[in-house]
This record gives sequence, structure tokens and C-alpha cells, in this order.
Amino acid sequence: MKNLYRSRARILAAIFAALGFVILIQIVRIQYSSQAAAFLQQGDRYSGEFRTLYPERGQIYDRHGFLLAGNKTVYEVGVSLRDVKNPNSVALSMSVVLNMDYDTVYNNLINPPEGLVYMVLKDYVPSQQALALKDLQAQLAEQYQKTGDPSLAGLSFNAHLQRTYPENTLGSNALGFVTLEGRGYFGVEEKYNDLLAGVPATVWVPESPNRAEELPQIPKGSDLILTLDREVQAAVEQILNDALTETNAQAGTIVVMNPKNGEILAMASSPQMNLNDFSNYTSIYHNASEFNRAVSMQYEPGSVIKILTMAAAIDSGLVAPGTTYLDTGFYEIGGGYVYNWDRGAWGVQDMTGCLANSLNICMARLADLMGQDTYYTYMRRFGLGHPTGIDLAGESSGRLKTPGDEDWYQIDLGTNAFGQGVALTPIQLMTAASALANDGKMVYPHLLYGMVSNGHQYDTPTQILGTPISPQSARTVSEMLAAAMERNQSLARLDGYRLAGKTGTAQIPENGVYQPDAINASFIGWGPLDDPQFMIYVWLERPEADWASYVATPVFHTVAEKLVVLMKIPPDAVRQQLAGQ
Repeated sequence: MKNLYRSRARILAAIFAALGFVILIQIVRIQYSSQAAAFLQQGDRYSGEFRTLYPERGQIYDRHGFLLAGNKTVYEVGVSLRDVKNPNSVALSMSVVLNMDYDTVYNNLINPPEGLVYMVLKDYVPSQQALALKDLQAQLAEQYQKTGDPSLAGLSFNAHLQRTYPENTLGSNALGFVTLEGRGYFGVEEKYNDLLAGVPATVWVPESPNRAEELPQIPKGSDLILTLDREVQAAVEQILNDALTETNAQAGTIVVMNPKNGEILAMASSPQMNLNDFSNYTSIYHNASEFNRAVSMQYEPGSVIKILTMAAAIDSGLVAPGTTYLDTGFYEIGGGYVYNWDRGAWGVQDMTGCLANSLNICMARLADLMGQDTYYTYMRRFGLGHPTGIDLAGESSGRLKTPGDEDWYQIDLGTNAFGQGVALTPIQLMTAASALANDGKMVYPHLLYGMVSNGHQYDTPTQILGTPISPQSARTVSEMLAAAMERNQSLARLDGYRLAGKTGTAQIPENGVYQPDAINASFIGWGPLDDPQFMIYVWLERPEADWASYVATPVFHTVAEKLVVLMKIPPDAVRQQLAGQ
């Protein structure tokens, strides 16, 4: 019986051995067949890996096509450790061309971390330096073949894009910047980061470098055209810097806007920074709100807000330009007293005189007569206490205390009317004041003129945020402001042009106490009066002066004088003559 089992086992073993031999022969045959060669070619064809590719970031231009933010090619210089023939040559070339420490590079090459096959030596190398290294590598490679001299074998160069700002500091406060990680911070770069960055795609990338042409084309990010005018922006920044020097102000802001459509022509804030060197951000700014004071920093503006109080009084029918009152030097409201800026009594005044002489008592009286419901309804219509929605990152909402708030008192009705106890940003007041310059229509302030995507341009339409006052009221208040400037011989006046505007001097509160020697000096104005094409806001923080009329008003004049030239706006008489022909 045992012999029978032994015989069967031998037979089965022989059968399995024969089958294995047949399979082995078949494997060898398949490997060396013509079909196998075809399969190998197919395998090479489909070898590769999935990678996430990031599109080129969209570029940013001014309204006339000048490049404000673009991209440049830089290189990651690395080394394949197994291909290095001479660490000394590599370290020496990196020291000479890229100013790297020789010892550090050399030690890293001869003592790399275990298992490391590729080492990054330096990233974001400018094209000129990278190409110089490439040429040197090629020259040494040729010599190495002939003489065995040292070579740069193993060095590799991987090109990629880096954000660049050809104008350096120009428009920096409005543009923002992009970090090495590709994320936008502040301004337009942050607000429109997703549009500019485009949509990354995960794709199959062939392993063979000879098939690079097969890489899929990822659509680049959208290009942006801004409302900024490069020439106006440059002029305004220079004027601001000169004003800071002349007044010893700690900081300042100038904004130029078209009050008919909300387009920002210039936005300058101090300090500015070179956007190509964003690593200096923390040494320039103490906090994020300082990056662009025009939209992110709220402050008590003082008398510039009187234009809104007067507009509310005119529109509600409470007064007319010729309405008079007796200024006795003080006004009682809410159990407290309001005084004029000079503590003086101005006697009989009409409403134009009220604006010309910037009388606090007049404004407190108007707000009191309107009543808190009417007054604060108008202020809310003007958008005080709410962000404008401007297309820049980090906009502050400001603060308008109203009845019902825990810290509101009846006297606030009087002080709010002349700009005390109200916090806002320059762009908020400009938005509100656009209703006065634009027949009662308040416009949406914006910097995006148009977006270019896939070969098509999409422009931003004019948007109306509301109509807080009637067209007639707007024209009346504008005329009153122009007459007030002419009556008191304001330094803001410009020969040949009628302009409307108002100063604002506000003591700065610290720990709840207003400091007599620390002021915010402001001026807002627009023109030409019959056809407003620009609105200018000036804010100087802590200048060495007592009144805005001495420091902010001349700055407005200088900006307006420059604008009529750059914008090619003829004097009133010429325009009116041409219109009559």
C-alpha cells in the first residue's frame, strides 16, 4: 500500500515539475517576443505620476496698461548627490556666484542626511545668476571629458515664477504683496487672491523629460486692470511725502476718486514699502491697520463731517442757505455745553457763514432741531458706521454711536454733528460725500476697472449705494461749500476753477481725554463745481500745527493743481465756452 502512495506522489511531482518547466519556458518566450517589446514601449509611455500644477498668477495693470504687478522666472538650484563628482567645485561655484558660505555648502555635500538623494542649495535664484551657473557647468563638463578637471556634475536648475513689482513702492498700500508661498496679503492681492491665483489642477505628468511637451496647459489666473492712474498715483505719493516732511506729521493719507463712478485714481498712505522686499513688513508697520490708513484705520475726522450735517439739515427742509441764527458762543444740549473752536461768539450767521467759519454751535443746534431720529437716519443713509465694501482687504467699519447704545448720551447728538465722537475712515467719508458731488447719488468706491480671463475683458459697472439726499440738496450744499471757500479766502482755492471743500481739525483722544497738542488735520473737496471729475481727501496725523487750514488745505490745493494738468481739465471759462459752441 505504501509503495502505491509513493508511486502516486512521484507521478504528481513529475507532472508539477513538467508544468513548472512549461510555465518557465512560456515566461521566457513572452519576455523576448515582439509583443513583449510593444508592451514595454506602452509601459514607458504611461510611466509617470500625478502632480498638482499651479497656474501662473495673473498680472495687475493700471488703467492705461502699465504693469504694476507681474511675474519673473527664478530658479531652484539643487544637486543630485549621487551625480556629484567634485563637492569642492560645487561649493566654490555656489560661493562665488550665489554668495553662499563655502564651508556650509561643502559640509552639506559630503555629510548629507542619510537616505537623501537630492538637496536644495538655494531657491529664488535670479535668472542671470542661474544661467551663469549653467554656462559654467557646461564649460567644466567639456573640460572634464578632456583633462579630468573638476566639474559641476550633479547641479540641477528648476525654473518657477516669483511675484515681482516693477514700480517697487508705487501703489504699495493699495496693491498688497504675495509671499513666497503664493498667497496675497493686503490690498488687491489679498482681495482678489483667488482670481489672480487661478485654479490648480492635479494631472498625470510623464516621467520622461523628453515628453515635456505632453504636459497639459493649465489656464493662468485672471489679469486685473485697476482704476489707478500710474501718473496720478506717483504725483500724489510725492506730494504726500513732501507734506509729511514739511509738517512733521507722523503719518498721512491722500485719496483721489472720481465721485461720479467711484473709481479710485490714486490711493497713497504712509509709510510705503518696497513690495519686492516684503520681509521688511514687520519693521515698517506695527499693526495691519497701518498698511493702508485710507481703508483700515478709523479716526475722529472733526469738521469735515459738518458737510453731512448741513446736507441733512438742508434736505430735511429745516434750513436754507440764507437761514440765520444768533451765535452766542455756547449751546446747551443733553445737560452739557458745546463751544466753537475759538470759544468765541460769532453773532448773527447764515448757513454759508456757518460752514465758512466752521462753527460747532451751528452744527449742534441743527442736529438738535432735527432730532435724534432724523439726524441719525441721515447719517446711516450716508453709510457712517458701516464698511463701504471697497474691493480692498481689511476695511474697517468705523463707529457711529446711536441712541440705544450703552455709551451714547444726549450730548453726543451735538458733538457727533461736528465730528467728535464719530470714528470713520477716509474712504467712508469720501463715499458719503460722493452724494454731494453726484446729484445725491452715493457711489461704490472700487479699484477694479476690469478683469481679463480667457481672452475676454469684463469691466466693473458703476454701482449706486443709495440716494441719501435729493439732487437739489446736493447742488445746494456744494454751492454753499464753494461760496464758503471764496468767502474766507481759503488756501484750497485754485485759480480758474470753482471747487467745493471743507477742512477738519480734530484733537486726538488718548485714554478718553482729548489732547490739545495732538490733532488730525483733514480736508475733503471736489471739482470743478459744475462738473466734478475728482474728489480729494487729505489726512495728516499729528502734524506740528494747530489747524488743518495751515497744513491739510495747501496739500489739497497742490493735488488739485496737479490733477487738472494730468487729467487735462480746462479752466471753467474755457470749458463753458466750449460747451456753448
